[in-house]
Amino acid sequence: MFVELINYTPDPEITVVTAARTCYKSESDSKDHKLGHRDAKLLKNLIKKGHHSILEHISFTFRISGVSRALTHQLVRHRIASYSQKSQRYVREDGFEYITPDTIKTSKYHRRYEALMKEIDNFYNEMINDKIPAEDARYILPNACCSEIVVTMNARAWLHFLELREENNAQWEIRKLAKQIHLKLQNIAPTIFK
Repeated sequence: MFVELINYTPDPEITVVTAARTCYKSESDSKDHKLGHRDAKLLKNLIKKGHHSILEHISFTFRISGVSRALTHQLVRHRIASYSQKSQRYVREDGFEYITPDTIKTSKYHRRYEALMKEIDNFYNEMINDKIPAEDARYILPNACCSEIVVTMNARAWLHFLELREENNAQWEIRKLAKQIHLKLQNIAPTIFK
């Protein structure tokens, strides 16, 4: 799994504080692109109280690769976002990479799983070589097939994503993704993503 923060609103916490201070017509104590003490306190208080609309003024874009289609199917359920995913219709998947869960790696099914992935790849290539369109051959590809996706969400949506996907009952792969995203967001906006 590779998670890269490729773009974000510059000075995100300053932007959010500016929005908040506009609501309350009060002065900021932030200087030189650094969050001031009073502004940090205000921001923490507003987030704690659930005044999250101010977080919609900033966004973060991630490029995520080496994850399964099963993960991306869960990810796109977060509706307030923009997505651009590698197309299995236009990109040939011959020799596709895939994810193997640890529970399968350490089970008696590991060999069968690997053999089945190889068989699917061979059959996919056979169909492609026999002029079956990739958009039709892709129907046999497994959810384990690796994918790549670019995701943009505002900070409010990312907080909601993290709340749901860092929980222990979330599926292991998306939980791992959420933790990596959270660390990157904390580096950029530590007051918001504490």
